[in-house]
Amino acid sequence: MARLFLPLYVREIRIQEPDRLKWDGPLLLACNHPNSFLDSVLLDTLFEKPVWSLARGDTFRNKWVARILHSLRILPVYRTSEGSENLHINYRTFESCLHLFREKGIVTIYSEAKCINEWRLRPLRKGTARLAIQTWSAGIPLRVLPVSINYSSYHRYGKNLIIQFGDVIESTDIPWEEPEGKRHQAFNEKLQRSLQAGVIQLDRKDQAGRKKIFQKKYITWEYVWSAVPAAIGWILHFPLYFPIRVLVAITSRYNDHFDSIVAGLLLLLYPIYWTGLISLGYVQWGLYGALLGLAAPLTVRALLIWLRQTD
Repeated sequence: MARLFLPLYVREIRIQEPDRLKWDGPLLLACNHPNSFLDSVLLDTLFEKPVWSLARGDTFRNKWVARILHSLRILPVYRTSEGSENLHINYRTFESCLHLFREKGIVTIYSEAKCINEWRLRPLRKGTARLAIQTWSAGIPLRVLPVSINYSSYHRYGKNLIIQFGDVIESTDIPWEEPEGKRHQAFNEKLQRSLQAGVIQLDRKDQAGRKKIFQKKYITWEYVWSAVPAAIGWILHFPLYFPIRVLVAITSRYNDHFDSIVAGLLLLLYPIYWTGLISLGYVQWGLYGALLGLAAPLTVRALLIWLRQTD
């Protein structure tokens, strides 16, 4: 479902070395974390093989939420600040990761260990190094692939994304003769350099810089042909999008999870809404109305041409 939804929410994705999306496991994607669980949905959608992700443990406290997250291939990782009594769960999560790696699976870990909507790389925590070194110690030929994710906006509908892959880190890059702390440090230094090269560094107030880097340019003809479909798309989707946006804005106060929550709700509700548009169109105008409802996603693509692209 996410593969079908992504073109409706993302205007453009520029991927350096897209052939890496076809890679098999065992593979650990070591990523920056600018946009909450939308980062996980994005990577799981883009890679050909299923991708599991590690997420903050406190989001799993509700058993129903935990079931939903697990169905989305997301596993919990607890920090000390989320309760030392929960840290034992990390051992189970790491064992699950080892099992996935033995089955040539792919796992995403967010090396900053915190989601903040910004255009810079924050200091890395030790979790990625621990998981990678534990996997290598178990004799598993893991590759660690640095992934830098860059968004044009965190509050606007329609994203322009730039994804850059760094140099692969393998067990031979680690000084095994050194103490554990030195091994973790060597791993993080290599990962930091790789992610730093791929994460676009911009000040929050630098609107001109974001526009220069992320803006997708359209020719006059594209604006001409898309004008009417875009207007239809705005009318058709206003009743779905704006109530969701307002509700999430009120409840989240535009925090760092706002964008992902809006995207998640749209992902869940759009199939129902789309079915309703087709049914309503058929009831009102017969076959032509049903065809109009069926074409609703195409009007969204036209609307993306007209919407502002950066914060």
